[in-house]
Amino acid sequence: MASLNVMRLLLTALLVLQCGLAHGAGRKRFIFQRPEMEPTPLVISDGLHGFDSRRPMMLLRDVVSVKPNSFGESYCEQTYGVLPCTKTVYGNLFLLVVYGFLMFKAASLLSDGSELLLSVMGPGIVGGLVLPILGALPDTLLIFVSGISGSKETAQQQVVIGMGLLAGSTVMLLTALWGACLVVGKCDLSSESVAIDSKDTKGFSLFGLGVTVDESTRKASWIMMATIVPFIIAQIPLIFNLKSGKHASVLVACIVALLSLLGYCLFQIFEPSVQKRRLAFLKHRHIISSILAEEQKRYGVLVKANGQPNEAAIHKVFETLDEDNDQYLSKGELHGLIIGLNIDQEIDIKESVDKIMFEFDVEQDNRLTRQEFTNGMSKWIRMATSTVGHANDDSVATDFHKKSKEELEALMDSDEESSTVVENKCKVYMKACLLLLGGAVMAGVFADPLVDAVDNFSDATNIPSFFISFIAMPLATNSSEAISALIFASRKKKRTASLTYSEIYGAVTMNNTLCLGVFLAIVYMRGLDWNFSAEVLVILVVIIVTGIMGSIYTTLKLWRCAIAFLLYPLSLVMVYVLDYILGWT
Repeated sequence: MASLNVMRLLLTALLVLQCGLAHGAGRKRFIFQRPEMEPTPLVISDGLHGFDSRRPMMLLRDVVSVKPNSFGESYCEQTYGVLPCTKTVYGNLFLLVVYGFLMFKAASLLSDGSELLLSVMGPGIVGGLVLPILGALPDTLLIFVSGISGSKETAQQQVVIGMGLLAGSTVMLLTALWGACLVVGKCDLSSESVAIDSKDTKGFSLFGLGVTVDESTRKASWIMMATIVPFIIAQIPLIFNLKSGKHASVLVACIVALLSLLGYCLFQIFEPSVQKRRLAFLKHRHIISSILAEEQKRYGVLVKANGQPNEAAIHKVFETLDEDNDQYLSKGELHGLIIGLNIDQEIDIKESVDKIMFEFDVEQDNRLTRQEFTNGMSKWIRMATSTVGHANDDSVATDFHKKSKEELEALMDSDEESSTVVENKCKVYMKACLLLLGGAVMAGVFADPLVDAVDNFSDATNIPSFFISFIAMPLATNSSEAISALIFASRKKKRTASLTYSEIYGAVTMNNTLCLGVFLAIVYMRGLDWNFSAEVLVILVVIIVTGIMGSIYTTLKLWRCAIAFLLYPLSLVMVYVLDYILGWT
């Protein structure tokens, strides 16, 4: 209800501003004064020089304009013919805040609708294809409108806003948000440098606190780094100072970006089936580790000092299980073995017995000889030794069991999280569709006015539009995602930390594929110049530095947040120095 009231208040403010601009033109401050009464094209500042009649003039696209008043003073473009426009600093600042807030609400609606849709329909196509695209929709629309309209000269000027958003979004996610999630989610580290869930007692110890993520998160970081290839392809003519091939390299980079998007979405779609197979494997391995740990307690060490299986101990296990002394183990005898393990997790005992029989029974006669059982157990022991990384005869089985149990519990937690039962699916589905539709419409309607407001604010203040879009626009499009990530990270658990950082890496991957692909397509189709060396360098530096930290280490210690935080101002300084001092543009 509060959100609805805020929306009404903002729309009322827009209406008041529109009326004031339409009827009070004679009292407003104009940037350009004209002695002649005849209409002339609107001249806008390039952000670096004042107006000079001897300089080439840049024309705004011919949409709807407020004509010069009786004093013959200025034009003011109105998007869609109804939305307010202004040439003053404070007026454009107000419009920036209003349109930015509306884009924030659009992103929030898309995020909420995506979560509801996922709860109803599950992962698969929805989680792998639809939701990533919807999450990147606000950024994609802003990038699209920044270069699609107006003359080629206007598009070349405004497309800088799209690059600013693309770079700013990536940098904000991998610096400010990445570091903030580390601070919020920090836990005490054990002696093995593993975060202890829900335990935070060491204040701000830079080396004693941190978060631990799973292997899937590290994989997401590697995927993110792999998607920088289109940036490099687009830069090849500039790197080697080639006089031709710039347009072709942009086309190739665009194709690679879109193919990368397709590959990433397909990977996400089939990830649930991969996870199910992984879960089945871990359950079976947990059975194996439980058997080894239990038999070691009863019959002594199963591994000799030289790391080889202790066949004498294995023979004792066989003799104990062979209740009828027929020198064979039947499925019924194996069934009793598994029941005696008292495993905490829910398992299908019959399925487990069938898997063991299939794995051990070389002769395929549905019974195990002493030699078949010994060979099968020996293979398990060698697997345990290689998994734990040592051949200590006293602790191989125990360590293997502990590691298998931890991996199984982590994956089962994730599986339970994604299989929540939703009641009244039809109602939830309808609500999700309405939220997604509302978010998409709002993003589509207010993307163009926001780009215009950034451009006009840049003209009024002489601040380059790149820096405005780099800093301000990601706050509008990514704030909802950032808040959700911080709330999730604050739960201080390995699972939530893993999901949080996976989402961050996934969002950057969508920037490098979908958003970049759209941007490159606009540059190619409009015949625009690719002059973004400084911006690309900043993106690559941030992705590589943060990606290496996320892909090499499963435990991120607190001191690494300092690197992430420093990368943000460093990125701004790099762009300014390279573009405005060294003249890379």
